[in-house]
Parts: sequence; structure tokens; C-alpha cells
Amino acid sequence: MLHRLSPAFRDWLNSDGLIGLHLLKTVAAGLLALGIAMLLDLPQPRIAMTTVFVLMQPFSGMVLAKSFYRILGTAVGTLAALALGALFVQQPELYMIGMIGWVSACIAAAVRYRHFRWYGFVLAGYTAALIGIPNVTTPPDLFLAALTRAAEVAVGIVCSSAVSALIVPQRSSLALRRALQIRYANFTSFAADVLNRGIERGQFERRFADLVDEIVGFEASRTFATFEDPAMRSRSQHLGRLNGEFMDACARLHALHQLLKRLRANGSESNVGAIRPYFDELAALLSPPASTLAMADATGVASRLRLFQASLPRRVRETRRPLEATPTESLADFDTSVELLYRFVDEWIRYSETYASLAVRRKPVETRQRHASRYVSKTNGFVVAFTFIRSAAVMAIVGWFWIETDWPSGGLAVIGAALACALTSTAPNPSKMAMQMAAGAVLATMTGYLFTCYVYPNIDGFPLLCATLAPVLALGAFIATRKRAVGYGIGFSVFFCLLAGPDNVVTYAPDLLINNGIALTASMLVAALAFAVILPADMPWLVERIMGDLRAQVVSACNDALPGLNQRFQSSTHDLTAQLRMLLTRRSRRRRDALRWMLATLEVGHAVIDLRNEGARAAYAAALHPRWSASLERTYDDLARLFARPNAQALERALVSVRAATWIAQDVLGTVHAERDKRHDVQRILSCLHFIRTALLDKDAPFNA
Repeated sequence: MLHRLSPAFRDWLNSDGLIGLHLLKTVAAGLLALGIAMLLDLPQPRIAMTTVFVLMQPFSGMVLAKSFYRILGTAVGTLAALALGALFVQQPELYMIGMIGWVSACIAAAVRYRHFRWYGFVLAGYTAALIGIPNVTTPPDLFLAALTRAAEVAVGIVCSSAVSALIVPQRSSLALRRALQIRYANFTSFAADVLNRGIERGQFERRFADLVDEIVGFEASRTFATFEDPAMRSRSQHLGRLNGEFMDACARLHALHQLLKRLRANGSESNVGAIRPYFDELAALLSPPASTLAMADATGVASRLRLFQASLPRRVRETRRPLEATPTESLADFDTSVELLYRFVDEWIRYSETYASLAVRRKPVETRQRHASRYVSKTNGFVVAFTFIRSAAVMAIVGWFWIETDWPSGGLAVIGAALACALTSTAPNPSKMAMQMAAGAVLATMTGYLFTCYVYPNIDGFPLLCATLAPVLALGAFIATRKRAVGYGIGFSVFFCLLAGPDNVVTYAPDLLINNGIALTASMLVAALAFAVILPADMPWLVERIMGDLRAQVVSACNDALPGLNQRFQSSTHDLTAQLRMLLTRRSRRRRDALRWMLATLEVGHAVIDLRNEGARAAYAAALHPRWSASLERTYDDLARLFARPNAQALERALVSVRAATWIAQDVLGTVHAERDKRHDVQRILSCLHFIRTALLDKDAPFNA
């Protein structure tokens, strides 16, 4: 039916229409949770409504995933609140120390284990504070408060999940398929541009950085989809391998682009001219899918590329013969270009075949033995430790003020501080988000005052209550969908529900509402100040530690066991780069430097893994030359030292080692020249060594800056 609608209306449905649907479902779920909680005579129905606004997401899979981890986190947090209350009966100082330690540890673990595991850890800390702090001085009420709060949260979870999954569900599995189609088409177009006419350095880096974000975001989307679609759950490993093959194709394209750039910079026009027809032909083969997004198109692309790949060796030999009289260095440039082109085509065929198999409803039958891909996320230990310290400092400041002044709303301020630390723990700019939440709290307090004084006294019946609440709740949900104003929306929606959400017995106490609003706003401001002053996330020392972890991926590529090494290297490198891009200011020099270190790490590390694989395949060469094994080991060691501690001396040692290994490989090539398979093995090793050497000599490389 949609195909009969006008293009403009279809565009509206896919953009603003989806936002409107999300707002409608969010408000409906919130009011449904409020009504059910009131019907069950729970003491604070507004907590159920608050849960909906914290939980609701555009896609049902995201809600189901969040609900699953929220249930786990709520259960653990409830047990922690009971345990701390039992240990520190009527000892608020010791209780506060224990609560600070628990909440801070949960937030630190949330930073270490991201995506929706993050949410489970956050809820384990936040729920403990939400239940325990208001009842720390009244131990007999703690157990009953834990049960009722868990019931209120459960109502919110059930309502948000049911509304999202049953009312015009927006499946994250369908969004994932659409994203895969767009990614395939965009990357095909990107590869055609690189091969056809080349791309300016800055533009290439920006487009490649977008691919990094897509790779990391894909893993979260895959998690969402497995919660709602059994077919996606059964294909989880298949999707993981698809993302791994996409990383391999990206790495090959980057290597090819870098070598072409260096050939042009070095004036090797003869080599560029010799290889150019193959690039043009490949670019033409990749062009058709850019205009069509169907997965079936990938099958045709793979078939055409397989024919191109099969004819490539014979054609390359004919092109190479006239170049054999050129200097050895020039011939090595040509051989390396051809080898990289062949590897890129091979990776693209694998990626296309795996991508096309998603169109088949039954579980795909493997046509070749492939290892299951596992995405490995990596978080620096200092980031986790600093998150713990920062969260503990914020809660300690607010908790100390509460205990010393006996402020009636101090407990709510501590809860607000815990909420601020939790929700901003993975934000790119936590201080800015906390300030936005403070502004949202101020607006929620003002709106809540108007409702308490002028709206609630004039309402009679639940339908009229829903009619008056709906516009306000929709406004907060709408602001939360704006990328640059998400903090305002979260602050307004959550704090309006907490401060002025209706209960079964409404208390008309404007002074208490204002005092509670001041407490929440003050806690947000304290958190914002602490995030900016106490161990800020983007401080140079911490960024350099993450950069060290990024460079250490090359050390792992040189030293770790080969099985599964490529996927561990690729996923960890992309994950660390995504963290750096999130921390560093857009269009800043440090952000560009981080991206260039990522590109250099990916380039050299991938080549080292290729070299080690080829070296293992050509293990017989150790019997043909006494220094074969030692030269390769020396190359790995010196490259690892260069990326562990980059400096001019380490760079020079690495260049010497690579050159020595190249000479030895050339000697072995002369020995096995008459044996075709062995000759090809050694030629591939020479191409890897030559590519690594060109990468080390690149004047744009970060270790040459």
C-alpha cells in the first residue's frame, strides 16, 4: 500500500511520522502504567510512569532488551538496598558510605560493560539508592518499600514493553536490515569512488570514520534485534560474521587507498597507469548496487567479482612483463598493488555472499568453512577507575551536605546525584548533559507547581487527568528525541513525573514540591561542576592512555596467538576509536590525530597479521635460509616496540628490520622461483613487507609527525 503514496508522504512517514508514533506510544504507555498502578492501589503510581519515560525506545527490540536488563538490575538493586539496610541500622553515615561504594561500583561496571548491560548495572545502583535512602532512618519500612517500589517499576516495564510490541511495533530487526542495505550501498559507492578517481585525504578520513561508527553501532543493533526476532536470534553468529567481514573489507580498502596515495606522491605514474585499468574495471563492477538496495543484488555483484578475480592473475602477468625491466622498488610497488587489489576483491566477495544470504529465510548453509566472529569491546582500566572516583565524589558531597544539615529534601538530592552520575556515565560531554538535566529539572518544577496548584484541584476522574497530562508528557518525550537537547527532555520528563506525578492520594504541598525541585536541580549542578573539575573525561592524560590502548593493538597483532587474532584486533581497534571520537570535540586537532592513529594502527596491524599468516604457510622457508625465522621475529618485535613507544629511533629500527627481512625473502624467492606455489607464497610475503615499509615511510603517518 505504501508504494501508492506520494514520495513526500512516504518520506514524512519514515521521519516525522515515526517520531510522532513514538511520542504517541510513549504517552500511552506512561498513562497506562499510571492507571494500572492506581488501580492496584500502589503507594506511588508516579514511579511506574517515571519508569516508562526512562525505558521507552523507538524500537520494540530496544525496549525488550532494556526491560530485560532493567528487571535484573532492579532485582539486584533491591537486594543491595536490603543488605545495606540490615548492615547499617540507624547509622546514616556508614549507610551512606556503603551506598556510595555500591552505586559508584555499579556505574563503573556499566562503563566497562556497555550497551544494555550498561543499563542493568546502572539500575542495580540507582534502584538501591531509590529504595534505601528514603528509608535509611526507618528500618522497619525498608522491606515494604522495597516490595512496593519493585512492583511499581514492574508495572512500568510491562506497560512500556506491551505498548511498544503490540501497537504498530517498529521492529529493530527491520531497521537492522534496512541499515545493512544502506551500508552495503554506501560502502560500494565509497569503494567505487576510491578506485575510480581517488578521494582527498580529509574526505576519506571523514567517510571512513563514519564507517567506524557504523561498525560499533551495528553490535548494539544486533543485540536489540535478538530480543524481538527469533530469526535474528538464530542468525546472531551469522550477523556477527557479516560485521567482521565488513571490517575486513574496510581495512583492505583503506590499505589500497593508502598505497595509491603513496604511489602518486612518489611519482610512480607508470605503476599507477599499469594498474589503473583494473581499478576502473572493478569500480564499474561495483557501481550498480549503489542505486538498488535489495540484498539479492549482492549475489550478482559477487558472481561478477568472482569472474574478475579468476581472470586477474593471467591478465596481471601480461601487464607485468613489460615492467620487469624497471627498478626493483618500482616492481614491488606494482606487485603490492595487485596483491592488495586481489585481497580486497576476495574480502568483498565474502562480504557480498554473506550479506546476500540474509535474504534467504532459512538459516544459510555455509559454502566454506568460516570461523565465527566475535566482537571484542575494550575499555581502559583508568576510565573505569576514574568513573568510580567521580561518581563517589559527587554522591559524597551531596550526601555529606544532607547528613550535616538534616535537609528534608536531602535524600532526594542524593538520589538525583546518583541518577545524574548514572545517566551521564557514557555521555560524550557529561557536564553538558548534567547542566541540561538541571534546566529540565527547573522547568519540571515550574510545570509541576502549576499542576499542583491549579490543575489537579480542578480535575475529576482519570480520563480528564490523562487529557491534561498528555500534552506535557508528549513535550518532554519530543525534546528527548532531539539529539542536541536530550538532557533537557530527560530532565523534564523524569523529574516532572517524580515531583508532580499524581498518586492515589494527591498531596497539595507546593512548598514541598519546590524544595524537592531545588534539591534535584542542586544535585544536577553539583554533578555538572564535578564532571568538569574532578577528572574530566576528555583530559589529555586519560585520552593518551586510551590512545596507548589503541596502539597496543599492533603489539597484540605482532605477539598474540593467530587463531581469531584478526577479529579481536579489528573489533578492539574500532571500539577504542569510537570511544575516542565520542570523548574528543568534533573538528578538533586531537580528534583528527586519534583518527589518524587509528588508521595507522589498522593499516600496519592488519598487514602484520597477513604477514604472520603467510609466514606460517611458508614455514618451509626456514630450511632454505638460516636467518628466515629470525628476520621475521625481529620485524614483529621492532614493529611492536614502535607502536608501544613511538619515536624516531624505534621507527628507524623497524625500517631496518623490514628492509632486512625483505632482502632475505628476495633470496628465498630466487631459490624457490621454479616452484609455482612456493614462489607465490614468498611473493605474498614480499608484498606484505613492502606495504609495511611504505606505511612506515608515509610522511602523513602519525609517527612521522
